[in-house]
Amino acid sequence: CRPLRRGAYILYEWIDGEDAETVLPSLPPAEQYAYGESAGRALRLLHAIPAPETQEDWEARFNRKIDRKIAMYAECPLHYADGGAFLRCVAENRALLHGRPQCFRHGDYHTGNMRIGQDGRLYIIDFDRFDFGDRWEEFNRIVWCAQVAPPFASGMVDGYFDGDPPPAFWQCLAFYIGSNTLSSVYWAIDYGEEEVQVMLRQAGDVMDWYDGFQRVIPGWYSSL
Repeated sequence: CRPLRRGAYILYEWIDGEDAETVLPSLPPAEQYAYGESAGRALRLLHAIPAPETQEDWEARFNRKIDRKIAMYAECPLHYADGGAFLRCVAENRALLHGRPQCFRHGDYHTGNMRIGQDGRLYIIDFDRFDFGDRWEEFNRIVWCAQVAPPFASGMVDGYFDGDPPPAFWQCLAFYIGSNTLSSVYWAIDYGEEEVQVMLRQAGDVMDWYDGFQRVIPGWYSSL
């Protein structure tokens, strides 16, 4: 047989189980929270892998991303009723980007990319969007977790920090979620009306969780 060409390879194993986003809503809150803790601990392990020394400064890189998101929102034919709150959140918190450390990231970390195996364990799948960046920005997909199972989202935060998260985390999370939501409807338009409505509902949930960004700890969070 021919030898393998030089490069990097990933070997996948089959996981017998069900999608976490399907299973979690049917579980008691305490079990949802426990699975969230497992997800948080797994994410902490991933984030222990440092970014390459040649990685571009995070502040410069993400500020360009914010500028694109603001431009996308301005061009979008659909605007949020409270769009000004998202814009203010982003504009007033750019300084949080300064000096943020970077690491390896899954790139799309939420219940849609997790499985609960027949052995009862939580498995993380779909690493095809991996990248390097601020570890706390990885939590911007937690909105999907909070919509499916709020105790899971809470457990994920607590498991990641092995206890109470620092105040700076909540400030960064609100900022990252606000900036991500800003461009979500523009992105959804190409995928049809159903996806647009999903993003509009999610933006409404974000506004409720953060009380129009008058608070930094989201309403879904509750440490059990």
